[in-house]
Amino acid sequence: MQRVFLIVLDSVGIGEMPDAADYGDAGSNTILACAKSPYFSMPNMADLGFFQIDGMKKNGLWKELGIEEKRIDFTGAVARMTEVSKGKDTTIGHWEIAGVVSGHPLPTFPEGFPQDFLEEFKKQTGRDVLCNRPYSGTDVIRDYGKEHMQTGALIVYTSADSVFQIAAHEDVVPVEQLYEYCRTARRLLTGRLGVGRVIARPFTGEPGNFTRTSRRHDFSLEPPRQTMLDLLKSHGKDVLSVGKIVDIFAGRGITDHVRTVNNEDGINRTLEYMKRDFEGLCFTNLVDYDMLYGHRNDVDGYAKALTYFDKRLPELLAGLREEDILMITADHGCDPSTPSTDHSREYTPLVLYGKPVAAGTNYGTRDSFADIAATILQYFGIEVACAGTPLIL
Repeated sequence: MQRVFLIVLDSVGIGEMPDAADYGDAGSNTILACAKSPYFSMPNMADLGFFQIDGMKKNGLWKELGIEEKRIDFTGAVARMTEVSKGKDTTIGHWEIAGVVSGHPLPTFPEGFPQDFLEEFKKQTGRDVLCNRPYSGTDVIRDYGKEHMQTGALIVYTSADSVFQIAAHEDVVPVEQLYEYCRTARRLLTGRLGVGRVIARPFTGEPGNFTRTSRRHDFSLEPPRQTMLDLLKSHGKDVLSVGKIVDIFAGRGITDHVRTVNNEDGINRTLEYMKRDFEGLCFTNLVDYDMLYGHRNDVDGYAKALTYFDKRLPELLAGLREEDILMITADHGCDPSTPSTDHSREYTPLVLYGKPVAAGTNYGTRDSFADIAATILQYFGIEVACAGTPLIL
């Protein structure tokens, strides 16, 4: 009974890609920024080979952490992953991990969404809108929350990502009603307006003390082609989603899912799936790095979250069975030390562990995130044309 546990550390980039300057991200290095924090410690990931990945020594990380140059032994296998898709957002990153390369970036709206769309959205929802421009999620409810409560108008905003976000107070707009408004927006946002995600952002509290709740929900654009998840499911394998994976893929290819409230919950739910008898993939997204720390330029918070994952890593390793493989990767960067609060165009790590994996192997720098999909499909004996090249386990 073969199982793969694929964990995405959302936004844990490991250094700028050659085209980073084209995205305004020259010099970005998420992991190096976190390593400079006194709260950073990842000895268990080090044992698996995380710091042996290409570029780690050259970019100053070894010096920062005092890693001895003579240390070359490690118990896992590693690679540096290159994003070939045009973009640096969550949706495109996950799609490429699942074998779909995007030749064009998803649309963004730095000036806000067009008026004709907003008029149709208002007509179908029966509510006016506020803001309609790029904004921080916490700042937008601070600045527009009171007016929203007084008028019932929906707070709509975007970011540097391909997203349309709707914030509403749970006492003004019940959460299920907010989700229905998001479904309306999702139906309207197609073609040239086809953003990667429509996101419900419920919040509670009083003016001056608003708090976003954990009942966020993403309504994603469907992948344009078959993904690894679709192929696994069509071949009779289980595809278990932990966290927002089910949302990112619009539910396609998923056989079971659990949503999570934070990284701790995501790790716990993954451990629960490890105890289940199944054959296939468990695909986990741990979002706190990106949502709570990267986008808020919180270096120490990011470092603490990485340290927490490292402390929990032995539990994940202990839960593996004879034919299991653990894969740890990321979907993009989000350097918390730069002036920008947006995602960053960076290489991502791939760390593998399990008895089927050749320990101590460094697969170098790969040409695409899609190599992950190709490797997983090959492991399950699914022979199909795929954008990536499988690793030889």
